[in-house]
Amino acid sequence: MEIAQILSNAIIVAAIYGLIAVAVSITWSSLGLINLGYGFVFSFAGYWAWLTAQHLSEWPPLIAAAGILGGAVGGVIICLVVFIPLHDKPNFTTRGMIGTLAISLIGSQALLMQFGPRAKSLPELFGSWQVDVAGMALTSDKIGIVLCSALMLGVVVIWMKGSRRGLEIRAMMMNPHAASIVGIGIRSTGIYVMALTGAMAGLASVLLSQTYYIAPFSGLTPLIKGVSIALCGGLGSVQGAVIAAMMLGLTEAATSRFLGGQYVLITQFLVIIMILIVRPHGISGLLDKAREQ
Repeated sequence: MEIAQILSNAIIVAAIYGLIAVAVSITWSSLGLINLGYGFVFSFAGYWAWLTAQHLSEWPPLIAAAGILGGAVGGVIICLVVFIPLHDKPNFTTRGMIGTLAISLIGSQALLMQFGPRAKSLPELFGSWQVDVAGMALTSDKIGIVLCSALMLGVVVIWMKGSRRGLEIRAMMMNPHAASIVGIGIRSTGIYVMALTGAMAGLASVLLSQTYYIAPFSGLTPLIKGVSIALCGGLGSVQGAVIAAMMLGLTEAATSRFLGGQYVLITQFLVIIMILIVRPHGISGLLDKAREQ
């Protein structure tokens, strides 16, 4: 029973932070950008969903859609302000990291000035029911989080395999130099990439806000965990990000149960350090060689 509870909590953590980790991996592999602006995108999408609940409707699908849309808009903002002006400049990787981090800090401060320091809460999106499975109670929010995350990832995969823009993004992920040679526009593709990954961060914000609250700097911890999971899985590897999300989710759930929540970050980063010592390129070891050159 106790093991089952830990596993269920691990899956919940992996479902939320895995969305951000996959977004980080897609952005890196397609654009060569380590986007540290997801902290701002996370909070921006959360406030967008909260405003929708306050002024339009508390209908759960509408709130979730507002969060996804808010995340996409936040991603496009970062693309227009940072990626497009800098992508063809020397030392783009370093400049991009600094630029997106600046956007995250400036944007979060702007949210603080606009909404104040008091945290906001979203209404329950999945109700208050629960299901007993093998003697273990699965609450509606846990089931809803896993289903929504899986649905989002499924939609992303289908869109990237079946649409023209999705195929262009996949080509950029496989070989950005060859993709540019055959005429795939990096600026237009960048907007789609940032909107798509921003939407994933926006959904993560709405799902996590079922447990925690929305605040100007509430995206900082998800950003750190998302980037850490992406690095642990191997930058550019979506499969590695998913595996790393499960491993670190299990670490967080077990640490919270046996040691206490105050030790979560310590144990997680110890696991990350050990993995990177053994596999410097991450679990999948698929660091883009084209970008290293």
